[in-house]
Amino acid sequence: METNCTFGQAIEALKEGKRVAREGWNGKNMFIFQRPSDELTVDFIVNTVKSLPQSVKDFFKTKEHPQLPQEASNVKVKFTSYLCMYAADGSIVNGWLSSQTDMLSNDWCILD
Repeated sequence: METNCTFGQAIEALKEGKRVAREGWNGKNMFIFQRPSDELTVDFIVNTVKSLPQSVKDFFKTKEHPQLPQEASNVKVKFTSYLCMYAADGSIVNGWLSSQTDMLSNDWCILD
């Protein structure tokens, strides 16, 4: 484990697929990780993905999206990467955002 890192060093570690945390966080075992980008077919999104609202799935099913051809089931949709936090209660927080305190702190740890 690498300690006393800057936020910039933590971000670079996240991009390499590592987990990072701050020494100053109160919750046990909390850490941040990057969910990598992904490309999923419209068919997979509509029939398998549980984390999207039905209205989004319906949007793709009706082929209203201007970039989708008539036969859209094999068209891929890009999902960009984002940061997640493993929280103290064991849940995953999608779309974690840093505070100014986080960004200016030098107590970041690279866990991996």
